[in-house]
Amino acid sequence: MRIVEIVVVLFVLCVCGSQAASFIRPTVLWHGMGDTCCYPFSMGAIKNLIEKNLPDIYVYSIEVGNSIEDDEYNSYFMNVNDQIEYVCAKLANVSALQYGFNAIGFSQGGQFLRAYVERCNSPKVYNLISVGGQHQGIFGIPSCIGVNRTLCELMRKMLNQGAYEDFVQYHSVQSEYWQDPLKYEEYLAKNIFLPDINNNLDKKNATYKNNLLSLNHFALVKFLNDTVVVPRESEWFGFYQIGQDKVVVAVENTTLYTEDWIGLKTLNENKQVSFIATIGNHLEFTDAWFEQNIIPFLNNTITTA
Repeated sequence: MRIVEIVVVLFVLCVCGSQAASFIRPTVLWHGMGDTCCYPFSMGAIKNLIEKNLPDIYVYSIEVGNSIEDDEYNSYFMNVNDQIEYVCAKLANVSALQYGFNAIGFSQGGQFLRAYVERCNSPKVYNLISVGGQHQGIFGIPSCIGVNRTLCELMRKMLNQGAYEDFVQYHSVQSEYWQDPLKYEEYLAKNIFLPDINNNLDKKNATYKNNLLSLNHFALVKFLNDTVVVPRESEWFGFYQIGQDKVVVAVENTTLYTEDWIGLKTLNENKQVSFIATIGNHLEFTDAWFEQNIIPFLNNTITTA
């Protein structure tokens, strides 16, 4: 156990009489497609950058599986619903997180952490930051940006086979946030993940909305030159108009927003949503940009009696 984690756990577990104890709120990271919890050039570098700016913070980077190899494979092929259930159980057993945390999701990790908030949120997320997340899904086969191109090419072949085929839906992560505006009814009927977390189905889940409304703040980062996420407006909850794939509907004109299916409109009207635009392709940002735009959402404390 690292020294920072020991310090946080001692704060959480100690009995300090009537004197309150304060510590910086932990941060949880969830990586994107083809990445892992711990590559030193990706999530490892982000973790180090956060720790450099916020000394004594506890940063937990989610690993889905028992190894880096499992984690990378699962980012392509483990059923997303199973991943969310796995992470809900895993985070609930990290004692340093029991009083809550801030969360940053990178690429598909953005919508996965939102699903965590909606479906379990125990321990609770305070500020949720989505960096290039595909919240309305994609309609374009993602480019291979991961380390293992073999796995990525297999994912692309599965999507080409048919995103809504049963085998593909249950074994291809990216098919589970594939939204085909030309086959919208099929998307609603056969996609096993995205229509549910977006409350897109006839029966709305009030818990999803209430849990998202419990956030202190929801930050959404869109990359203005993104060629990986199609359409890039999905990073701000925009998407193609139903029935074609040319005209993009901005978030404020989507039914998800106007009917407030998940609470996004309410959060925004309460000034609890930040729409952050940045120049660059998918997940292209500098340390200085991260320090200026993301670190402030992490710089808050927890006080326990």
